[in-house]
Formats: sequence, structure tokens, C-alpha cells
Amino acid sequence: MRAALMYGAGDVRVETVPDAALAEPTDAIVRVTAGCICGSDLWPYASKKPSEQGSRMGHEFVGVVEQVGDAVTDVKVGDFVIAPFVYSDGTCDFCRDGLQTSCRHGGNWGGTHGDGGQGEVVRVPQADGTLVVVPAGFDEALVPSLLALSDVMSTGYHAAKMGGVTAGQSVAVIGDGAVGLSAVIAAKLLGASQIILLGRHTDRTDLGREFGATDVVPERGDEAIARVRELTGGDGVHVVLEAVGLGDATVTAIGIVRDGGSISRVGVPQEREAPFGRPEFLRNLTLTGGVAPARHYIPELLPLVLDGTIEPGRVFDRTVDLDGVPDGYRAMADRNALKVMVRP
Repeated sequence: MRAALMYGAGDVRVETVPDAALAEPTDAIVRVTAGCICGSDLWPYASKKPSEQGSRMGHEFVGVVEQVGDAVTDVKVGDFVIAPFVYSDGTCDFCRDGLQTSCRHGGNWGGTHGDGGQGEVVRVPQADGTLVVVPAGFDEALVPSLLALSDVMSTGYHAAKMGGVTAGQSVAVIGDGAVGLSAVIAAKLLGASQIILLGRHTDRTDLGREFGATDVVPERGDEAIARVRELTGGDGVHVVLEAVGLGDATVTAIGIVRDGGSISRVGVPQEREAPFGRPEFLRNLTLTGGVAPARHYIPELLPLVLDGTIEPGRVFDRTVDLDGVPDGYRAMADRNALKVMVRP
């Protein structure tokens, strides 16, 4: 079979690799119908040290089950399934608490020893706990939105849930990437009355407005803080959803949240420490967020995709085949594409 591997910064290749095969009775084999390139993939794409052994890429995919192990009971051959961006057993204490990203027997896709979603076929460990079966008969046009549930939509929803967004609140979303735009959808779902999107790419912020953003702030730094304060009568917003991961974004978040408000970070932090000290303590601010347990949210969000309530798949603005994956990385790194879908 063929799959995408990253050998170093800017070095993504599509190669023939060993066929995916059952290794444990809890495994399933899934043929990928659609995968994608994630914004988090751009961090190693920009900084990974050269290696003679490539790392399999892709942690978001949907597809059709081709084989199941003897211990698999909830998933059957022929099912169309969504794979969250980590696998999990579904039975440990963390999984039962809805925190599948901390599963005691879970793990990550790809790397040097596993299959990734940017490939033709994937061995799925812990298949019963990991995969979410989509009811038969769905419209093929929904595949992009089903794929979005595997990561970005669930991550945006996690940001809003952890931030405690409730009806009537004001919310700011920092970042106009796929996660930020998904956070706009989530804030609207939870009833926010004012949704301020901080971003400067017009094509993306226009989509954000269609998703529910009431205001767009293209400024950065102190100018952005002043503008958001102006839009909120000087107080700032109840909740900030930070979808960038850089320290400057956290500084902006602190500047635009109202006293007693919360900042929910789901952008992968690129700094070891957050600027959150005594001034923030005195303002009674809450810092929350973290890696999203997509497997927990997919069953809740799936019906909303199937009935057309939300369309997170609109964040995909370019589609490539497997051979086009290297170009897809370049397009996203150069900001010529918002999010690239891969159809092997």
C-alpha cells in the first residue's frame, strides 16, 4: 500500500509501505475514504530534524471497515466509520469519564511504527472503543463534514465546552484556521449572542461570518485588544477560545477577557509556560482547555452533521489525491489553503 511519510522539515514523500494487517484481536482494518492535513502537522513540517526513517502522517480519517479481529463486536465489515485523532479502548476509567485522550491503552496514529490517515489503509487498534459507525445511507456530500468531526470540529467544540460558553454570552475566537472556525460553529451552537473572530485572512473570516461570527477583528496585539474592548462596552468578552497556540495569542486572550471570564486554549502550545500570574489571579480569570477527546464528542455532533444543522466540512478548501499530499503541505504552510482533504 502507499502512504505519506515525513522525513524532515519540508520533506514529505509518498512511498510504498507494508500493507496494514491485523495484529491483535481488538484490531480493525479500515480503507481510508478521506483523510486530511492538520494545522498541527505544520509544526513538524516547519521544524522536524532530518531523519533516515520517515514518520507516517495523518491523524484524521474516515473510511470503510475491511477486516475485524476476533474480539471486535461493535464494528463490522462494511461499516463506514469515523476515526478520532487518537485511538482508545473505550473501557478504562478515563474513557468512561469522557477523556479518551488519556486512555490507559490508547495511542497516536502514525509515527515510525503505526499507520496514518494520510495513506490507503490503516490498522486501527482498540477498534470497538475508537471507531464511530455512521448510519448507512448518508449523503456522500457529507464526507467532508464527517471527516471534520475526527478532529477540528470536535476540538472547536471542546474549546467552547471547556470555556463554559452559555446562551447570551459574548465570545471571542482567536485564530481563523480550521479549529478557530469550528470554534465559531460551536459557540453559536451553545447560544453565544456575540461572537468576535480575530483573524486577518478575508476568505476565512468571511466563512467565519457565515458560521456565526458577528464581528471580525483583523488587528493584532494592543490594537486587537482595544477593538474587542470597544465592541464589548469596555469590559471584554465572557469567554475566549484560543486556537493558535502561540504566546502572543494568550497575551491577547488575557487582554480581551472580562474579569471573572475564562480562556479556553486548544491551540497546541508552542511555549512551555503561559503568561498567567498574579494580575490574572486578581481578576478571577480561569485558564482551561487542552487536547480534545474527540471520541467523546463525535456521537453528540454526528446527528447535527447528518441533519445539516452544522457544516464543518466547509473548512476544506482544497482536495488532493495521495500523490498530491506534498503539495498540500506546501499550500497550507504558504497559507494558500485553509485545510486540505486527501482522497486516496
